[in-house]
Amino acid sequence: MKALTIKQPYATLIAEGIKEYEFRTWKTNYRGEFLVHAGKGKNIQYMEKFKALDLEYPSGCIIAIASLENCIEVTNEFRNILKKKNPILYSHIINDKNWKGYAFKLTNVKKIENIPAQGKLSFWNYNY
Repeated sequence: MKALTIKQPYATLIAEGIKEYEFRTWKTNYRGEFLVHAGKGKNIQYMEKFKALDLEYPSGCIIAIASLENCIEVTNEFRNILKKKNPILYSHIINDKNWKGYAFKLTNVKKIENIPAQGKLSFWNYNY
């Protein structure tokens, strides 16, 4: 099955159903289910924004299954959509007008029990 390594706290925010878009500088034609792998990297500053949620941030493991529904180019128009959805959650994309990339629209997210795994770049294959 395909997997995608995502830094914390983003991976947990996805697994908890809070974050519906994952942002990348590259486009993908892949659509369908994939495993959300929480990488070892952490954005401590961003984690502070969600301290009140009292979430756990595991690393080096698969924590959810999600479906990639769409890959949307991040334009100023799309930034306005994100601003209406959740200006705090998506502030890093909304405020950085120079950032160019894509939003992976995620649906059907299901949190699973942590499965230890070594992450990789881009989509990678996880064999059970």
